[in-house]
This record gives sequence, C-alpha cells and structure tokens, in this order.
Amino acid sequence: MNVSEFVWQRLSEWGLRRVYGYPGDGVGGLDVALEQAKDKIDYVQVRHEEMAAFMASAHAKFTGQVGLCYATSGPGAIHLLNGLYDAKMDHVGVVALVGQQARSAIGANYQQEVDLQTLFGDVSEYVATASVPEQVRHLVDRAVRIAHEKRGVATVILPNDLQLLPYKDPPMAHGATHTGVGHAYPAKVPDEAGLRAAAEVLNAGEKVAILAGAGALEATDEVIAVAQRLQAGVAKALLGKAALPDDLPFVTGSIGLLGSKPSWDLMKGCDTFLMVGSSFPYSEFLPKPGDARGVQIDVDGRRLSLRYPMEVNLVGDSAATLRALLPMLKQKDETSWRRGIERGVKSWWETLESRAMQSAEPLNPQRVFWELSPRLPDNAIITADSGSAANWYARDLKMRRGMKASLSGGLASLGAGTPYAVAGKMAYPDRTVIACMGDGAMQMNGLNVMITISKYWKQWSNPRLIVLVLNNRDLNQVTWEERVQLGTGKTESTQSIPDFPYHRYAELIGLKGIFVDNPDRVGAAWDEALAADRPVILEAYTDPNVPPLPPHITLKDAKNFMTMIASEPELGSVLTNSAKELLATVMPGKKE
Repeated sequence: MNVSEFVWQRLSEWGLRRVYGYPGDGVGGLDVALEQAKDKIDYVQVRHEEMAAFMASAHAKFTGQVGLCYATSGPGAIHLLNGLYDAKMDHVGVVALVGQQARSAIGANYQQEVDLQTLFGDVSEYVATASVPEQVRHLVDRAVRIAHEKRGVATVILPNDLQLLPYKDPPMAHGATHTGVGHAYPAKVPDEAGLRAAAEVLNAGEKVAILAGAGALEATDEVIAVAQRLQAGVAKALLGKAALPDDLPFVTGSIGLLGSKPSWDLMKGCDTFLMVGSSFPYSEFLPKPGDARGVQIDVDGRRLSLRYPMEVNLVGDSAATLRALLPMLKQKDETSWRRGIERGVKSWWETLESRAMQSAEPLNPQRVFWELSPRLPDNAIITADSGSAANWYARDLKMRRGMKASLSGGLASLGAGTPYAVAGKMAYPDRTVIACMGDGAMQMNGLNVMITISKYWKQWSNPRLIVLVLNNRDLNQVTWEERVQLGTGKTESTQSIPDFPYHRYAELIGLKGIFVDNPDRVGAAWDEALAADRPVILEAYTDPNVPPLPPHITLKDAKNFMTMIASEPELGSVLTNSAKELLATVMPGKKE
C-alpha cells in the first residue's frame, strides 16, 4: 500500500471510524485512499475546514473518543485552526491531518507553502512533519496516543508527494523506532493519603458546595452520592450541564453570568468547596478566597488550584476518585443549609417560568426555550452557540438522565452550534439533536452547515435534527454586554444584522421550515418540529431587548445601565422589557 492508504488503515486500527474534512490537491493522495477505505473510515464532507475541526472537537466531547479531521495545505490548513483551538481550550483529543506542498518545493516560497510546523505549534500538544515513509507509522501512533492522553490536539503534516510513495515499515536499524497501537490503562485514583486529607476537609464542613464540570459528565452517580452524603448543593459549569439531571432538588443549575441565583447563593454561602472536573474561568462567581476550605479533583494536575486556592488537590478521574473517596465521607444529617438550597432552587424555577411568560415584541426568547424543555425527547443531544441563545440554553432547559449537551466553552466561538449538532447526529443517528442558534451565528456559518445536513440526513435512522434560530436582527449578547459592562447604548452600525428568512431557506434545500412569532403558537411549533420527517429550521422571531439578567447585579452594572440610557436608540423597549424581567424576579407568577 502507499503512505495514504497506510494512514487510514492505521487510524482505523486505533478505533477511529469517522473523519471530517474537505479535499484539495495538498491531500490528493489521502482523498483517493479515503475513497478506497470507505469500509473502515466514514467520511463527512463539510463546506469549510473550520467546520471539520469543530465537528471533530464535538465528536470527542460527545463520544469520549479522539476526533479526526483533515484539510489540504495552505488555506485549508489555516481554516482548521479555530475549531482546533476549541478542542484545545475545552481539553478534548483531536487528530488533525494536513497536507503540505511537495518536499522538493519546501523553502522555495512555493504556492500554498505555509510554515505549518510553526502555525500549528501553539494549538497542538504534538505536531510533526513526515519526510520519509518509514516515519509515518510512529507519527500517526504518537498523534493518536498524545491526543487521547493529553486531551488536546495532535497534528501530522504530510507533504503531497510523500502521500503517494509506497509505504515502508521502519527498518530494524539504528535511528528507527517501532511503535504500537493501543491506549494505556491509566492510573485514575489518587493515593490514600490524598483521599483522607480530602475527606477530612469535606467531613469538617457544615455548608458544602460542589461545582461539577465537563470532567464529571461520566460521574453522575458518584457526584449525586457524594452530594447526598455531605448534604451539599451542586452547581454546574456550562460544559457540565449534562452532568446531573435538573430534577434533583439540590442541583442549582448553571453558574456564572449565564447562571442561576441559587448557584450564586450556594457559592457565596458555603464554608467548604468541592470542585470536580472543571476549570470554570470566572473566579468572582466562586467563594471569596479564605471563606471556604477547598478540595479539587481533576485528571490534569495543571488545572488544580487555578481558579480557587484549594487546600487539597487530587489528580484523578472524577468517577473513580469520588468512588474511592465516598467510604471515607461521613453521612451528614439534613440541615437548614440543604433545605435552604432546595427552597432556592424551587423558587428559581418559578422565577424562570414567570420571566418566560412575560410578553415581548413579538416574542420572548425565554418562552421558546421554556416550551422546549418539557418536550425534549429522552436521550436528546442539545447544542448551543455563543450569544444570548446560550443564556436561555443554560437556564431554561432542564436536563434529564441520558441527555447530552455541549457548546464551545473555553473559546466561546461563534458558529460552533450547527457543526456540533452534525457531529452529535453522525455519532448517534438514532437520537434527536437540537441546535440552539442565534441569527448572528447562523449567518456566519450555520447556513452553510445546513447544506451538509441536507447532504447526509437521509442516512440517519432518526431524521430529526432541529436547528432553532432566534431571529432578533441583532448581535444580541454583545449588545447587552455593551449596555451593562460599558454603559453605552446599542451601536447600530456594528450590532444590527440583516433580517433573513431562515425557514424559507430550509425549504429551498429540501428541509422543513417553521416560523413562529406568536407566544401562543410556540408549543405547537415545537410539536410540529419534533414530529417532522426530516431536519427542520425553526425560526423564532424574537425581541432583541429582553435582558439576559445576571444572577447578581453589581453596583457597577446598575450604574452602567443608567449611563446607557442617554445613548440607547431603542430605549423604550429596553426599559419596558427590563422592568418586566425585574418584576418577574421579585414577584414570580405575575405576568405583567
């Protein structure tokens, strides 16, 4: 076989079964060999290489496996970078294969010649360029192994002439190395001394708060057991939204600017803080240093004591570490602390319902998510894009056991929601997938991803993939950030975006389009979308001036809001909607 044929075979031996990519002459050998390897590797053709990298990142998040993408030399390779940074910053394993110009042309300022070794140096845990066929085996093996073990990006650069050469195993000679396939069995549990130190801190606490992140997604039962043992409340970082179901009375929901008031109260009132599998970035939403004793569990020691000065730091897998820790924890009696958490959670859900039912012009975006939540199918996969849609996704959707949910967390990139949805659907074609999008992200790249959906949907055993678009004609999250954080009114030249008939676009490419601008029709629109026989764009024509209120309004935020009044071009709507939201917060159940 030639080098390209060997590459796909070797990757399949590692258990990688799907690659997202786009062809080009820089990867011509890989293109041809991939067609011949259809029985081993499933190829998903994207519209843009950035989407391939986003899909590989989402594949890794949803499956726990290494994601795989590839792109041609020069511009194709450059296009991968944003999606690869998403994988890097959310700590998931992705292998990127990129083409390069012929070896004889490198250094000649040749067409599409880019210094890829340098270009991928920052985003990658491992980056290497092949120069001879005998080298390719260990480059592929190391890339997969390092991506998996380091939970990061590994990049292999393959010059296009090398791709067509006959493959050769490395010789049994000085200067050659012989690698093998297979992941290691990791040491997942800290030593007993560390566990006992953690138990001492947690047993001594009277008001325990837990923060669960993406590292706790496979530790649901263990987090619940520890929370019950310690009579703790549990907040969830956004990437850990699916870690615990929201029907548990002690789960306070999301934390941070997009989070809940019970999560704020939990963090500010606790005397002991257990952080599990999270590197949640906003320290102002955590306990004040010195107010709580801290224990942190993370599989990567580099992320320990990064957001809060912890007393005990444990390197280990979340589930395995909590299982080992649980027998050392003493059962606490039910306390006013736990009862207060549960009262706060109950009140918060009432507040959210009241906010969602407030009128708006023409439609309150919270109502769209509130109506979706009880209709979510079992085992649904939900994705969200960056922007105001992420606020309502974080707060208004109640997760149940078996569901998966994710978004671009650390990078918070616009445009990740639809490629994430495609990756979720490709990995689990029997599940219903719902992408929660703003119109800014939809215009940036979501419309093109819909073409990819139209290409592949007939292959899925369950055709349901719903793309919700909040059409508010505004780059809404940034508009509100400017109002509240900068004290300036909406800058219409930068924030207003064109109206676009998203539902009609769906029909144009053979999918189903649904439009809703009446609050009394939202539930029926979701029912129609969930019963459709093909993918759907559900366009909700929403009011851009419904404020995504933070869980805690600071004096600075309030002053900035008052300053904003002097320069706000949509002042009447902003003030009316803000008053309604505040009233719904103070008096849940009052609709006007």
